[in-house]
Amino acid sequence: MRVTRTSKMLSVAAVAALALSACGGGSDESAEGTGESGDNTAIITANGTEPQNPLMPVNTNEVGGGRIMDLLFEGLVSYDADGNTVNELAESIETEDSQTYTIKVKADQKFTNGEAVTAKSFVDAWNFGAAAKNAQLNSYFFESIEGYDEVSAEGATADTMSGLTVVDDNTFTVKLSQPESDFPQRLGYTAFFPLPAEALADPAAFGEKPVGNGPYMLDGDDAWQHEVQIDLVANPDYTGTRVPQNGGVTFKFYSSFDAAYADLQSDNLDILDTMPNSALKTFKTDLGEGRFSEKAYAGNQTITIPGYLPEFSGEAGQLRRQAISMAIDREEITDVVFSGSREPAKEFTAPVIEGYSDSIPGEEVLEFNPEKAKDLWEQAEKIEPWPADKPFTIGYNADANHKEWVDAVANGLKNNLGIQAEGKPYATFKELRADATAKTLAGAIRTGWQADYPSLNNFLGPLYGTGAGSNDGDYSSEEFDSLLSEGLAASTPEEGAEIFNQAQEVLLKDLPVIPLWYQVAQSGWSNNVENVETGWNGVPVYYNVTAK
Repeated sequence: MRVTRTSKMLSVAAVAALALSACGGGSDESAEGTGESGDNTAIITANGTEPQNPLMPVNTNEVGGGRIMDLLFEGLVSYDADGNTVNELAESIETEDSQTYTIKVKADQKFTNGEAVTAKSFVDAWNFGAAAKNAQLNSYFFESIEGYDEVSAEGATADTMSGLTVVDDNTFTVKLSQPESDFPQRLGYTAFFPLPAEALADPAAFGEKPVGNGPYMLDGDDAWQHEVQIDLVANPDYTGTRVPQNGGVTFKFYSSFDAAYADLQSDNLDILDTMPNSALKTFKTDLGEGRFSEKAYAGNQTITIPGYLPEFSGEAGQLRRQAISMAIDREEITDVVFSGSREPAKEFTAPVIEGYSDSIPGEEVLEFNPEKAKDLWEQAEKIEPWPADKPFTIGYNADANHKEWVDAVANGLKNNLGIQAEGKPYATFKELRADATAKTLAGAIRTGWQADYPSLNNFLGPLYGTGAGSNDGDYSSEEFDSLLSEGLAASTPEEGAEIFNQAQEVLLKDLPVIPLWYQVAQSGWSNNVENVETGWNGVPVYYNVTAK
C-alpha cells in the first residue's frame, strides 16, 4: 500500500479509493474490439488508488502506485502467482561468494520510447534512487550495496555507489557490503527497475508520463486522469513472461468500496480486489459460484504509534504501547467486523511467508488481557501522566474499509483502559500518507503491509530499519538493525529466518507498531471476464485476465 507495495505501503484491505468523477466500466469497454471468447484486445477495468506521488519506481512505496509500476516496468526478475522468482531481463545472475554478483542483461530489450535497456539503465537508476539529494522513498532498498553510506548520508555529495560497475552494454556487477544470498530475490521489486535517460533528466515530468518496458504502457498523453482513472494498454513489443492476455487495464479510483461493489454487481467494473465490509457476509451469494475468490496472502494490518510523540517515548511510552496492544480484542473484531475472514496476528509478518513462526518469545503482548493492560497503563501514568483532555487518536483514510474496525479498537481502549480514544478520519489515503511520510502525525495511524517480495525481511527492514522509507513511526534500534544485518548475511534461508524472528523479539518489546491481523484477499469479478487469479501478494494477476 505497495500499505507499502507495501512497498507499497498499505495492505489490500487498506487500499484507498479516491473520487470517481466518471462512470462506466467493464461492460461497455470490454466489448470494444472483441468478437469471440478470449479475444485479447479487450480492455479490463479494475479498482485502484490514486498514487501518492508521481510515477517514479524508486519513489513509489504504496499499493496504488505500485501495481501500476509493476505493469509499466519489467525488472531483472519477476514473481509468478505463487511468489516464485522468474528471470525477466536477467540473462543470468551469478556469484561465487554471495557478495559480488555479475548480472547479464538480455540483449535487444527496449523501453517503449525506443531507447535500449542496458546495464547502464539499471546502474544509473539505482544510483539515482540511492542518492540522498534525490530524496527517493525507496532509497533504503539499496542499503546493502557497497558505497550506499557515501551517497545516502545527509549532505552527501557523492552520487554513485562504489559497488556498482558497468562492464559492458549488457553486463554489470554489484558488490554488497557483506554476503547476502537472497539479494537476487529482491530484484523484482519496484525500486530495482531500470529507467530511461529522460527519467533522470526530468524526474517530475517523467513521473506524470512514465515510459517503461513492461507488459503495458500508458494509453497516450492523457492516460492518467488524476483522482479519476489511469488507462494502460498492452505493450506490443513486450518479450517477457508476463504476456498480456487482454488489450489493456484501466484502474478506476472510487470514493468507496461500496460504490465499486455496486459497479461490479452491475458489470460496470471487471475486477474488485477488496470486498466492502457491508458485503462480507453476502458477496459469495451476490456474485455466485465462479465469480469470487478468498485467499490468504502476504499482508497484514497494524497501528503505527510514532516514536516522535512524547507520550509514547521512554519507559512510560513503552508501557502504553503494551497496554494498548493487550486492550485490543483481536478475536472479537475479526469475528464481528470481518465475519471471521481475518486471523489475529502473532507477530509482524504473515503466515504465508517461509520461516513464519507463531510462537516467538514475547508474543503474549499481542493477546487480549484487559486486566494486565489496565495495570500497564496505570504504571505509565505514575511515570508520566497522559496530557489532560488529549484523546488517543487512530488516523485512517475514510475512503476505504477502516471506520468500523478503527471504531471497534477505539471503543475497546475506552472500555478497557478508561481513556479517551477515537478514530481520526482523513478524507483520502493520499492525505493520510502525506502526514505519515512527512513525520507530522499528531497521533497513531492505521497502517499495513503488502509484501514486495516473499521474504520475512521484507516485512521488517523497510518498515522498522533505521531511516527506512516506510518507517512511518521513525523507529530506531541498534539491536534490531544488527539482527537484520546478521539475518541477511546468513548462509541459508532457514538460518536467516531464525535470526529475523529474533529481530521480531526486539519488536515485540518495543512495539513500534501494534500488529492486528493477517489479511485475506477477497476479490470478485464481472460476468464479462474470466481467468482471474490473486497472486501471493494479494494483487490480481491482471495480465492473465481475459474477456469472455
